[in-house]
Amino acid sequence: MPIKSAAIIGAGIAGLTAALALARRGIPSTIFEQAEALTEVGAGLQLSPNATHILDALGVLDALVPIWLEPKEIRLVSGSSLRAIASVPSGSFAKARWGAPYGTVHRATLQRVLLGAVTANPLCTLHLGRHLDTTSRLAFDAITGVEADLVIGADGVWSKARALVLGAPSPGFSGNIAWRFTIPEALAPSILDRTSVTAFLGSSAHLVCYPIRENAAFNIVANTSGSSASHDWDTTGTEAQQAHLLRRFSGWNATIRKMLEQQEQATFWPLYEAGAGRWHNGKDVVLIGDAAHAMMPFAAQGAAMAIEDAFELAGMVASRPLPEALELFERHRTPRIARLRQRAAFNQFAYHARGPVRLARDLVLSMRPPQSLAADLDWIYGYRAIG
Repeated sequence: MPIKSAAIIGAGIAGLTAALALARRGIPSTIFEQAEALTEVGAGLQLSPNATHILDALGVLDALVPIWLEPKEIRLVSGSSLRAIASVPSGSFAKARWGAPYGTVHRATLQRVLLGAVTANPLCTLHLGRHLDTTSRLAFDAITGVEADLVIGADGVWSKARALVLGAPSPGFSGNIAWRFTIPEALAPSILDRTSVTAFLGSSAHLVCYPIRENAAFNIVANTSGSSASHDWDTTGTEAQQAHLLRRFSGWNATIRKMLEQQEQATFWPLYEAGAGRWHNGKDVVLIGDAAHAMMPFAAQGAAMAIEDAFELAGMVASRPLPEALELFERHRTPRIARLRQRAAFNQFAYHARGPVRLARDLVLSMRPPQSLAADLDWIYGYRAIG
């Protein structure tokens, strides 16, 4: 029998999308979030067409389009010389090739739009300030007062729901850190493109920059190696950590260096990823998004994979007996996640290349036309989730 109700742990992108996707199938859900309020946490997001076509199907894309930015292209640029290396067209090209738009938006904006749709939907119920630290499904039901057919763990890389799944993945530090900050557009240096996503590449580090239109600001993420210090997303780096960052960007363009030196309040995010493990318990609990497969952000697909997970899970549990649906969900999703992990690892290697490898990278990329590079992304951006 398909499920009749679900309990969702976590009111982030994965959890809210899951609630809407279930409601689209006529299945009511109750969402439990430990935070007392859904505040503006995190930074910018890139939403590629494989995710935005789902948001369109869920009826929330129209609320994003007037306020987000659809970049004209995705650019790769030398962090030292500022020479253009390669680019992939986006904007109208993305809609024509992949059937949906590519947009940049603040994470809080997407969460707010999803939350608005959830609160307006009579099949969705949200409870804030609910701590669910338990290893027993019976105890979970007792705490929540809800006896749902399915519990969906959508509570991120530090998931509590993993305790309900024997053999679930464990998070581990990746050896990488992300420094995140925003710059008001009026104060941003002229080297930052106001219409595109730009990745500045250099030895052992790269810098991703793109406008957040609704905030009139640039989202900046500096990625490099580092040590683990905190599980928080909003920890200001120490002087030693900031010095480490600047050392990684030695030899870069002076304007980029100055921009980094001025960011005393940049947040320090150690990047954790989930290892191998089961995503479900075989009967009534399943993990989605970062709870199941937190990965490195070097393919810009973290939010998109959470959205895909939620949408495809809803379709499967609405049309099949639950144990069969959970097994199919994991079997269907794991190859795509594995391939994206490989792509992210390749991007990190290519972006951080030095010496002869860097020269070869630049030569190969410069010889390929933009549409050829776009074709390499068809399997990511052209994916159509089963829902």
